[in-house]
Amino acid sequence: MSHDYAAILEQIADHVATEDFGDARKADYIPALSNVPDDHFAMVICGTDGQEFTIGQADQSFSIQSISKMFALVLAQRAHGDQLWQAVRREPSGSAFNSLILLEQENGIPRNPFINAGAIRVADLITSRYANPDRSVAEFLGQLCGNPDIRVDNTVYLSEDQHGDRNRAIAYLMKSFGKLDNPVEDVVRAYFKQCSVAMTAREMARASFFLANKGVGIDGQTVIAPEETRRINALMLTCGMYDGVGDFAFTVGIPAKSGVGGGIIGIVPGEFSVCVWSPRLDGRGNSAAGIRALEMLIRAIGRSVF
Repeated sequence: MSHDYAAILEQIADHVATEDFGDARKADYIPALSNVPDDHFAMVICGTDGQEFTIGQADQSFSIQSISKMFALVLAQRAHGDQLWQAVRREPSGSAFNSLILLEQENGIPRNPFINAGAIRVADLITSRYANPDRSVAEFLGQLCGNPDIRVDNTVYLSEDQHGDRNRAIAYLMKSFGKLDNPVEDVVRAYFKQCSVAMTAREMARASFFLANKGVGIDGQTVIAPEETRRINALMLTCGMYDGVGDFAFTVGIPAKSGVGGGIIGIVPGEFSVCVWSPRLDGRGNSAAGIRALEMLIRAIGRSVF
């Protein structure tokens, strides 16, 4: 890797530590997420040449939340192949990630796999094919990052379960259209469990590495084919940042997936995977400092996918 990434990360960390992100705040509608200190920040880069660079609390676990949707999608794709796309579409929603409006208008077929409706349908597909759907995403993430001890944070899961009425409403609406194959409670439990996985930024960057490396993981094993890798990256670019994808593509310009736990994974194909974590969110549910950090990184190296 030709750039001085250690120095770049130092500059980014110094900048975000002093910037005022205005009204950015943590996802307090999931009470277990509101206890993380505001000033936590981590950034990890995993290069395809084997180099790794870190700054901040790179080994502090956080709740990955919607970042899990990308990994669940890969599991579903491995089980169902292209039949998956009969259940979930591939278009940006332009609506809030937990909206029911489009789902009603489009007869229960989710617009993409990264909004909540789409992720619940993907969890449904996983429930149909995997023996332990409640643990399958956590186990997959453990394999990808090289840590078999990756687990669901039970405190976060219970918080999700107790405050998950809107997601249950989404699931029941799909069920009413005949677009959910398994019992609602089984599906939403699997969905809440995958969102409640706890990982560090280092583990998250390593787990995402295959998307920068033509589908081959950090252990040298093929996760998905190169063509499927390109498709996943394309979906992250167009749908991965909730309804902020246009602004993110404009200012940063790489495939990325965010979660309301404050994490974002990003991919520069052929070069590196990156994870940034800072818990305070902007109005669209994305990490405010995380987006700024990725923008600064891409500017510093002069690289986007465009």
